[in-house]
Parts: sequence; C-alpha cells; structure tokens
Amino acid sequence: MAVGDVLGIGVNGLLAFQKALTTVGHNISNVNTDGYSRQRVDFATRSPVLSGNSYLGTGTQVRSVDRIYDDFLTSQVRGNTAAYQQLDTYHTLSSQIDNVLADPNVGLTPAMNEFFSAMQDVANDPTSAAARQVALSQGQSLADRFHYLDGRLRTLDQSVNDRVRNTTSEINTLAQSIADVNRKIFIAGGVDGPAPNDLLDQRDQLLNKLSERVAVTTYYQDDGSMNVLIGNGQALVVGFDAQQLNVVSNQYDPQRLEVAFVSPGGAATPVTGQLSGGTLGGAIEFRNRVLDPSLNKLGQLAAGLAKSFNDQHRLGIDLSGTFGGDFFQDIASSAPRALASSYNTGSAIINASISDAGALTNSDYQLKFSAGNYTLTRLSDNTMTNLTGFPGAPATVDGLTLSLASGALANGDSFLIQPTRDGAKKMAMAPITADQLAVAAPISTAAALSNTGSGKISSGQVDGPPPADPNLMQAVTLTFNNPPTSFDVSGVGTGNPVAVPYTAGADISYNGFTVQINGSPAAGDVFSIQANTPAAGDNRNALAMAALQQKPILANNSASYNDFYGQWVADVGTTTHQAQLNSDAQSRLLDQAVQARDTVSGVNLDEEAANLMRFQQAYQATAQVISTANTMFQTLLNATGR
Repeated sequence: MAVGDVLGIGVNGLLAFQKALTTVGHNISNVNTDGYSRQRVDFATRSPVLSGNSYLGTGTQVRSVDRIYDDFLTSQVRGNTAAYQQLDTYHTLSSQIDNVLADPNVGLTPAMNEFFSAMQDVANDPTSAAARQVALSQGQSLADRFHYLDGRLRTLDQSVNDRVRNTTSEINTLAQSIADVNRKIFIAGGVDGPAPNDLLDQRDQLLNKLSERVAVTTYYQDDGSMNVLIGNGQALVVGFDAQQLNVVSNQYDPQRLEVAFVSPGGAATPVTGQLSGGTLGGAIEFRNRVLDPSLNKLGQLAAGLAKSFNDQHRLGIDLSGTFGGDFFQDIASSAPRALASSYNTGSAIINASISDAGALTNSDYQLKFSAGNYTLTRLSDNTMTNLTGFPGAPATVDGLTLSLASGALANGDSFLIQPTRDGAKKMAMAPITADQLAVAAPISTAAALSNTGSGKISSGQVDGPPPADPNLMQAVTLTFNNPPTSFDVSGVGTGNPVAVPYTAGADISYNGFTVQINGSPAAGDVFSIQANTPAAGDNRNALAMAALQQKPILANNSASYNDFYGQWVADVGTTTHQAQLNSDAQSRLLDQAVQARDTVSGVNLDEEAANLMRFQQAYQATAQVISTANTMFQTLLNATGR
C-alpha cells in the first residue's frame, strides 16, 4: 500500500471519530433537554481499491448520524399525556365543587336546617313577633346561601370559558409552530436527505405539548412533514399549513364559549363536542358532566323549595285573617330559560314555567320544529316527546310547561330550554312582614255541645295547591242521621248532599278542605267547619311549613330537600373520587410510557462516558496511523535522497 493510502485512511478515520466525539458531546450536553433523543454515529467502510489481485480497504466513514427513536413509544407517550391531562383537569375542577358542597360551613344543609328550625319556633309560639322575624331573617339567609353557591358555580363556568379561550390560542400557536418545523424539515432534506434529528425532536416536543391540550392523531407524509388531526379527524396541520381554531359563542347561550374550525373562507364550524383529551377535553367534560348538572340541581332545589313553600304559605292566613302571599319570590315563572338558536329564521318567543316542582329533572331540553312536528328532547338521555297540540295549547313535560308567547317557529327552528339553570340565581325573599307570615290555618272545626255520641272531628287541613277554594271559609255542617251510619251536608259550595255514608276515620272533603271524624256519633250529632277567626294562636300552617323539610317533594316526590341535596353532594363526591383514582392510574401509565421511551431514546451518561473514551482512543490510534504514514514518507525521502 502506498504511503498516501495509509495517510488517507488516517485522515478519514480522524474525521469520522471527530464526528463521533461531537455526537457524544451533543448527547451529553442535552442530557436534561426535554424531548431530546440521543443520537448515534453509524460507521461504514469506505469503498476498497483494487491493488494487484486484491482489494485493499480505504478506511471508514460516517454513513449517518441516527436518532435513537421508537415511533410507537413516542405515540404512546402522546396518547397517555392527552389522557392524563384530561383526567387531571377534570379532577381538579370537580374537586372545587366537591369542596364547596361538602363544607359544613358553606353548604346548604346548615342553612336549610336553621330556616326550618326557625319555622318550628314560630309554630311553637305563633304569637311571638321575635320568632316570626327570626324566620324571615333565616329565609333571607337561606336565599343568600343559594346565591353564594350559585356564584361559586358560575365562577367555575367562567373559568372553563377562560380555559377554552386560552387553550384554543395555545393550540393555534403550537399548530403553526409544527407547520413551520415541517417546512424546515423539508428544506433540510425531508425523507431523501440526511435526517435533521434536532428538528425531528423539536417537532415531537411540540406534538407532546399539543397533546397536553387536546388529543391528536398524526400521519407522516412522503416529504417528511407530518399531518396532525384532532377531534373526529379535523385536520389541524397539513404539511406546511396550520388550520386555525376560533372561539365562538354557543348558538343558544352567547355567554358560553365553544371551539370552532375556521375554514379558508372564514366560516366557523363548532367542534367542541368532538374534542377530547388534554386540558381542553377535561374542561369540556367537566362542564358537561359536572358543572351543568350541578347548576341545574342547585336551581332545581331552589325552585322546588320556593314553590312548595310558597304553595303551603298561601294556604294559611296571617294575623289579619288574610290568606298568605308568596314567602319567596315567584321563581317558577322567572327561573326557566327558553333560549333561541342563533340560526333560527322564525319570530317565535317561547315562555317556559314550572308547573310541578316535584316532577322537575336536572336536565336541559331542546324544543325543535321540523317537518310540521314539535318535539321536546330531554338532553340528559335523549328522550323525545311529541308535543301534540302545541303551540295552539301549552305543553307540559316533566313539570315544565311551554307556551308560545308570540310569533311563529319556522321549519328547523330550535330552542334550548333550561328549566332550573337560573333557579338559585333568582332565589329571593318576597316583600313580606312578620305580621304577614301565614302561620294559621284558615278553617277551624267544632263538635256541637249537644252531641251525645263519641264522635270526634279532626282539626282539618286545607287541600293544595293554591289558590284556595273560594268557598273554603264558608260554614259547613255535618248532621248525622238516624241511624247514624250517614250524614247530611249543608253549606255554600257543597251541593248540600244527603245520606253520605259514614266510615270512621275516612276523609271528608268539601270546599277545598279535608277532615276526619272518628268514633261513634249519635243520631242528631252535628259537626261544623268554619272560618278560623280569631286565628292569632293557631299554628297549624306553621307546622305544615316546618314539616316540608322532611316531606318527599322533589324527584317525583321521592326525596326531601335534605335528601336531594345529600344525594347531590354524594354524587359529586363519588365523581370526584373516581376522577382522582382515574387520574392517579393514568399518571402511572404515563410514567411507564415515558420510562419506556426514555429507555430507548434517553441519554445514559454512563454509556456516553464509555463511548467518549472509546472514540477518544480510536481518535488517538488513528492519529498514530497518520504518524506512521509520516514516518514511512520520511523514510522514503531519506532513501531516495541518497
């Protein structure tokens, strides 16, 4: 072999091992760089040359500097990152509601207990002006507690809006950065040229940050760029172009922000319901599954309590003998919202009111007119009801009554009906004084002093709901016949029936009241029902109002106020706890995925130190090859110089 060949081998080796040392140094210096994949020099022998009847080697060269990378493991990290961020955000936000509802100092249970305890105090001493005033004060405190909880929930709703707005802006920024890196990768060689390893790492890191905000799907293109999809296949990045997301108002509620794709022509298509994963998906899931139902349940409780308490209060009389008015503001007609879609072309205005608080659900509804049919869909389970006769006549579904206030619906028009969303917001005391507290029953009963039998008449009760029967306070007498197995009824509004069969303890109802007679009346015995005057010491309606706390009124007459609230608190607590468990489990899966990726792609300082020594020794040995070539050359010069 010629001296030049040996020198060439040495020079090529020095250059190759210099690149290897540079690569090792690059790995070591980026040991703490997020998203960095270690690199490795791939050596290859140079093409041999024919010398006589043999081929002689010409040394080594660097064929490529490769990124140690596993696309499957990296994709796993992205997927687990999106899932963890969604669950963590969902848990973080849900726990804020759980902490408020379960707090004994700010929850509803103490306020309701104090209010109904005050009503019981009024029942114990109906003539006490102080007790009456305390009951009014506790009613105001209860309304304030509803307002406080409603305010906390609406603050969370605004927080979700802020998250949607900020996260959408971050997604747009990341998408544009990915498109820019795609362009740089293409310019640097794409798939045909040498791999721009650091640019590929930069793109993967951007994708990982993007997956922290929303779940993504990626596809490689032939030119080395990467397409990024979100939602149900909406293209966020295509090659060198990034699609822009925008924040728009909900078609029904302008205060609710949604995410929309902006087409090249400028049209915005809402895609909020199609997005999942990341902090954006977690915030949206929290709003749909926890926050909205919580606002509705709080409103349902407020509306149910206010309406049922008002109904009972209106069946009593105050100190002046006047029937009671509303104790709380009438929210049965003011709380329900009927929100028209921004796409409506008709002129209809829909009225919504609560007709039966016990039948209310915590769901929203969609009213739609299509192909001549009016349908109401309960959005919690998509149960659809055809509204026969609407809008010519009001329609009632689940305790909610809808009517057409004015205008007409055009084909395709729709409304979002929220029966209880503003219930707690509208909760307030009616303008009532202590003397106007209707604690007495409007009727009293009596047995004639001349009665000879053992029959006894109950104090009687007024049948609801209000308004009371107009003949309620008209005098009514029950006179037993001979034999006393029946009685005659006389009084305005009764129809004066005769020979009414008598059964001890059975309900006897006329003019909006119900009484019972027990025992064995004698022939000629007379029992009377008349207006309760004076009624200052009567507490029967106060007892009825205090008893409402334990009466099954809500959820189709299956739950009391406390039961309903307790179940709601338990549901939120269970949801929050499950979210924490899921978040913790997903965190472990993410850690495992990161560890698996880093095992392949991460920088190991011990390994790099060994490589550094190995390449340094190879560099020094190659330098000796050059030194040997130089010695050979000097020997040749000395030999020919003689």
